[in-house]
Amino acid sequence: MRRCFRPGLFVAAFVSIPVGCGQGEQAGEKAAALAEPAAAPTGHMVSQDAFIAPDPAPQSSFKAAAKVEPVVNAESYAKIVDNGFLRADQQPLSTFSIDVDTASYANVRRFLTQGMRPPKDAVRIEELINYFPYNYPPPSGDNAFAANVEFTGCPWNADHRLARIGLKGKEIKSEKRPLANLVFLLDVSGSMNSPKKLPLLKSALSMLVEQLGENDRVAVVVYAGAEGLALPSTSCENKQAILSALEGLAAGGSTNGGAGIVLAYETAVRNFIPGGTNRVILCTDGDFNVGVTSREALTSLIREKARSKVFLSVLGFGDGNLKDATMEQLADLGNGNYGYIDSLAEAKKVLVEQMSGTLVTIAKDVKIQVEFNPSKVGSYRLIGYENRVMAAEDFNNDAKDAGEIGAGHTVTALYEIVPPGAPVDPSVDPLKYAKPDVSAVSLGSPETLTVKVRFKAPEGDESKKIEQGFVDEGRGLPEASADFRFAAAVASFGMLLRDSPHKGAATFGKVAELAETGLGDDPSGYRREFLGLVRTASDHPDRSGPH
Repeated sequence: MRRCFRPGLFVAAFVSIPVGCGQGEQAGEKAAALAEPAAAPTGHMVSQDAFIAPDPAPQSSFKAAAKVEPVVNAESYAKIVDNGFLRADQQPLSTFSIDVDTASYANVRRFLTQGMRPPKDAVRIEELINYFPYNYPPPSGDNAFAANVEFTGCPWNADHRLARIGLKGKEIKSEKRPLANLVFLLDVSGSMNSPKKLPLLKSALSMLVEQLGENDRVAVVVYAGAEGLALPSTSCENKQAILSALEGLAAGGSTNGGAGIVLAYETAVRNFIPGGTNRVILCTDGDFNVGVTSREALTSLIREKARSKVFLSVLGFGDGNLKDATMEQLADLGNGNYGYIDSLAEAKKVLVEQMSGTLVTIAKDVKIQVEFNPSKVGSYRLIGYENRVMAAEDFNNDAKDAGEIGAGHTVTALYEIVPPGAPVDPSVDPLKYAKPDVSAVSLGSPETLTVKVRFKAPEGDESKKIEQGFVDEGRGLPEASADFRFAAAVASFGMLLRDSPHKGAATFGKVAELAETGLGDDPSGYRREFLGLVRTASDHPDRSGPH
């Protein structure tokens, strides 16, 4: 069934960033340039030829008209203001929603491999850190995940400490993965008519289909000026029908994403598998320009549809008009994750290597609350997660939406800690009258902080809580684990790219040195690729992307 939506203005609290500065590419040349493949990224990236899908099969009756639309030469990112230091005696609680999104890292890589610095607001440090797997201890028994904390010296400020909180989700072997009811919601509008968009999208999803079992099901919903069911829910016993439906898609027309979202959720609900993986996978550049177009209306629509217990994942494609802010928020509200696919190598990472984590949610509405002991901590700041910070009272409020953890996912958060008695910010004089209100309980406790995690089962409505205290034993950076050192290097890198006021003594050279010591076991080469990006950023200090 199709539904009509009234057109609206695209209004959102994000910055619109022109792309292509310094590349000699004018807006009028953009459409013609679509036929020319861009330079392939380095590292584990594949050649540009791999971006181009094979010649399509006979066109689906649901394909959009093959009309090339002018590409808007602008990308949109939510404004980020770095978290500042907070006094532990006045604000001992730090609360945030977890985040397993990785889109920012792949997007930053895209800019750097094209010889440009990314826009500052494209750099979400938590997503850079969480792009990499870490060797955290797995949960025991039936627990959904395990939490651990490590402390050491801060590499960019010798007077500070650094705390790393790590969560590890339970692994689910492929043979024990719940049956999947997937709906591919695919943008086939004119803005997707580019080698790194629709052709790459089709190749990426074909890789996922090949990994699915015969009892899994896939439907394909497409949208351009209107929405359509390109393939009803089909058993993966007939993978060729699914692959043919993908190959037959072509791009053209405007973008009525809201109508497509409605049809995709209706299709998923109609084929709902109790206890299974019921998920819509939205693939788009995020350029919604027909029907429900405002960010507020789209997020309201997703919030409503999320009540169906169908989860939403969002995969971003392409450049030039990437609407990053919209896609990130849709994934957040849809109880899913947000990834950016810039190559077949990245598609393999997200949809093949990490398939269980991408598809299978083991805990939803996951919130972390850290309580700092004022007798051990003068002040602290959370690194990244700026758009995930929550009020302290939201931690116990089950009505408040939060992040999700997939099977096998690791989640990492870093806190920079200032010891008691040290100034919070050298640019601000110490307060004359305020005195720490340190209770007898905190004075008698050796704990530096307590980590509380609240979460719900994937289909549950009531949360559970786990809680544990941790002690900083004063270890130095050389004593830190390889995972800790690498995560700290990535955080330093993110602060440099953002030109953060808290970057301290960090330099690209120091980031590379620290990352080298944290390479550890790197079977997929992702950490070594990171080293290459650090050197690229260092080699091109003056060639910045738009800010």
